[in-house]
Amino acid sequence: MPKQPKTTAKNTNPNAHYSISKLEQMTKLPNGLLLQTAETKLLIDIWSDGIVCINAIKKEHAFQNFSYSIDQTPQKTDFECNVRTTFIEIVTKKLIVHISKNPVRLTFLTPDKQIINQDDPTFGIGWIGNEVTNYKTIQDQERFIGLGEKVGNTDKKGHSFVHWNTDMFGYSEFSDPLYASFPFYMGVLPEIKQQYGIFFDNTYKSTFNFGASNDRFSYFQADNGELKYYFIYNDSIEHIIKDYTWLTGRIKLPPIWSLGFQQCRYSYYPDTEILQVAQTLRNKKMPCDVLYLDIHYMQDYKVFTWNDKHFSSPKTLISHLQTLGFKVVVIIDPAVKIEKDYPVYEQGIKENHFVKYPDGINYTCEVWPGKCHLPDFTKPDTRLWWGNLYKELTDMGIKGFWNDMNEPAVWGRSIPDLIEFDYDQNPTTHKQAHNIYGMQMARATDEGVEQLLKHEQRHFVLTRSAFAGMQRHAAVWTGDNCADESHLLLGMRLVANLGLVGVPFAGNDVGGFIGECSADLFARWIAVGCFTPFFRCHTMINSRDAEPYSFGEEAEDIARNFIQLRYRLLPYIYACFYEATQTGMPLNRSLAIDYTFDNFIYTYSNEFLFGNNLLICPIGINQKYEKIYLPQGEWFDFYNDETYAGGREIIVETQKDKLPVFVKSGAILPMQAVVQHTGEQPSDKTLQIHIYKGKQSSQFEYYEDDGQSYEFEKGCFYKRTIHYNAKKQRIDFDAVEGNFISKFETLRVYFHTNSPHILDGLPSVDYRFVEPISSFDPYLKAIDESKTIKSLRFIDVLLVNNFFSVDLKP
Repeated sequence: MPKQPKTTAKNTNPNAHYSISKLEQMTKLPNGLLLQTAETKLLIDIWSDGIVCINAIKKEHAFQNFSYSIDQTPQKTDFECNVRTTFIEIVTKKLIVHISKNPVRLTFLTPDKQIINQDDPTFGIGWIGNEVTNYKTIQDQERFIGLGEKVGNTDKKGHSFVHWNTDMFGYSEFSDPLYASFPFYMGVLPEIKQQYGIFFDNTYKSTFNFGASNDRFSYFQADNGELKYYFIYNDSIEHIIKDYTWLTGRIKLPPIWSLGFQQCRYSYYPDTEILQVAQTLRNKKMPCDVLYLDIHYMQDYKVFTWNDKHFSSPKTLISHLQTLGFKVVVIIDPAVKIEKDYPVYEQGIKENHFVKYPDGINYTCEVWPGKCHLPDFTKPDTRLWWGNLYKELTDMGIKGFWNDMNEPAVWGRSIPDLIEFDYDQNPTTHKQAHNIYGMQMARATDEGVEQLLKHEQRHFVLTRSAFAGMQRHAAVWTGDNCADESHLLLGMRLVANLGLVGVPFAGNDVGGFIGECSADLFARWIAVGCFTPFFRCHTMINSRDAEPYSFGEEAEDIARNFIQLRYRLLPYIYACFYEATQTGMPLNRSLAIDYTFDNFIYTYSNEFLFGNNLLICPIGINQKYEKIYLPQGEWFDFYNDETYAGGREIIVETQKDKLPVFVKSGAILPMQAVVQHTGEQPSDKTLQIHIYKGKQSSQFEYYEDDGQSYEFEKGCFYKRTIHYNAKKQRIDFDAVEGNFISKFETLRVYFHTNSPHILDGLPSVDYRFVEPISSFDPYLKAIDESKTIKSLRFIDVLLVNNFFSVDLKP
C-alpha cells in the first residue's frame, strides 16, 4: 500500500510553500469526487477506465473548465468509490486512485495494487504564492520520456526542462526552452514493467524536474493557474500515446504532396530564381513536390502582400510551377506592420484585432517589417478575420502555409507580461497566453484555409511554435538549426521526441539552416531526412546554395538515391500517416515505444523506427566504423538482406552512400515505382509488397485514396489488411474496404529470406533499393555489391478486391 503521508502545517509566511492539508469535506459527483481542505479544492474526474483528471485550486478560486488542448469530453465510466477511515479509494477497471485524508495525497495503482505513481508524502500538491507544484516520488530505476521538443537523450531523468516558447536561433545540444511546449511525459517503471502518462494542462510558464539537483522527488510546476493534470494508465507506451491523442486530438490526413520532398531557402527571389530551381530539379530527375517562398516575396515584409519588383505576376508564377508538378508554400508571420492605407493594418485597427496594454492602447513591437502590432489569436473574431485574409493566396492555387515567428518572436525577445489577451472570453495576460499563441495562429490558418477551400481540397500548415494539441492543426519543424553534425543527430532525437507527444508530422531543416553544410554532411543528412515525416532542405540568406544538386556530383548522386527512395516508399508512408489519424502513433518512433524496458535503447537515443518496420540508425561522418544497437528480434540489412540477431550491439562501416537501415523480421513493406512528384502516376502500375520472412506473424494496414480531396470521408478510399502468417508461411490479403479504385493493377510480392533455396522455382532478380553512385574516376569502376540483394524471389499477382492468399511454402 502507499506510504503514509506526513502532515504539514501551513507556514504563516505568505511567501513560504504550503501543501494541501487535511480533508474537511467530500462530495460525490457523477464522474468523480470534489474534495475540500481548509485552503484548497481538489476535483477528481474520471474520464475513462484509464484516464483521471486531477484539478487543484486555492479555495477562493473557481475551476476554469477551459482548455485549448483538450479535444474530448469525459466518457461515461463505471467506478467504485470506497470511503475508509484514513483514505478514499476510486476503482475503475484499469486503475485505482488512493487518496489519503490527512494530509490529502494521491497514489495511483494497478488493479493488483502495484504503485505506478504517487505524490511525495510530505509535499504533494502545493503553492508558493501563485506558483503551483506537484511533487512526486521517484521510484527505483524510474525513467522519464516525452516533453516533445526537448534536447538530450530519450530518458530525461536527472534533468529539468522549462516550457516557455522561445525564438532560439542557432540552439545547441543544451538549449532549453526551444520553440514549442508539450507538457506531457511518461514514466517508465522497469522493475514492475509498468508505465503511465501525465499531461499538465496549464499554459503558463512551467518547469518539469525529473530529479535534477535533488535526490528526493520529481515535480511539475507552473507560475500560475490550476494544478490540472490528466493521469493516463495503460498497458504500453503505444496505448498511452493513443489515449493522450484521444484527449488532445489527432492529425488530419495531410495531402500526399506534403509527404514528398520539399525545397526551401531564405529566400528565393526574384521569381526567375525559383523557376530555375524548379526546372533544375526536374532536369536532374530529383523528385520534389514543394517549393517555398520566404519573407522576400512580400512587399517590405508585410504579410498578405507581394513584392511587385521581384514577383510581378504571382498568379502566373504559381500556375507555371503547378504545370511542372510543384506546390508552393508561402511564409506568413503574425506581426502586422503599422502603416497607413495598408489594408491588413487598417482592418485590424478598425475591427479591434490586436493585443493591447491594460489601458487599451495597442501593443507595439518591432519585427521584420519594423513597428508592428500583434493579432490576438486567442480571440475568436480575430481567428476568423485572419483566416479570411488567406483568400487571395488560395484563389491563386496556393494550399500550403508556413507560420513562422509565432512564439511570438519580437526584437528584444521580451514581451511585457501585462499585455492582455481575450483567451476565448477568459481575459488574461501574456503570461498565460504566450505558450498558446503560435498554436492559435496555426489554428486560425488551418480553419480559415479549410473554409476558403470549402472542404474540397486538403491543405498544409507548418508551424514553428506549438503547444499540446497542435497536431490537430499543423506540422511542426524544429526551427533554426545549424549545419553541423551534432544537429543532424539532435534533430532526429527532437523528431522522435515529438512523436512521443502525439505530433506525427515533424522534421528539421536538412543540411542545417545556419552556416554552410559540407558535401559529406549533406549526403549523410539527406539520407536520414528521407526517413523523417517532414522532409525539407532549407538554408539561410548569405550562405552557399544548398539545393540537393549543389554539393558536387557524388553528393548529388546520393541525394537523388534517397529522395527517389522516399518516393518509392510513399505507399508505406501514406499508410503510416493514415494510422496516425486513427491512433496517434507517429511515423518516427522512439525505440522506447516498442522496446520500453530494454535498457540499451536509452543509450542509443539517435536510433528510431520509421513506421513499425524500418530501423534507422543515424550516424556521424567522422568515424569509419560506428557501433549501433539492434533491439530484440531478427533484422535484415535493408540493402542486401544479410540477417542479424537482435538484442545486441554491432559494428557497421560508415559508407557515405549507405545509411544503416534494418528491416524487422516479419515486416510488410509496400512500395511503388519512382515518380518525379506525387501528382504523377507511376509508369509501372505494380504495387510492390516486400515480405521479410521470420518467426513472428505480423500485419500491415494498407491505405490509399486520391491524396488531395476529402472524398475519403465519404468512403472513397481503398483499405485492406495484409497478414503475414509465419506458422503457415502464407500472405493473406483481406477484402478491400472502401470504393476507391487503386492506381495499381498488379502486385509483385518479393520474398526476403535468409534461406532463399526454400523458394526454388520462383523467378528471381538482383534487386536494389538504391543505385550505386557513379564512378567518377575512370580507374575505379567497381560496383559496391553491399547494396544489392542477390536473387530476390518474387511472384506476380493480379490485384483483385476479394480476399486472396499467396503461399510461401516450397
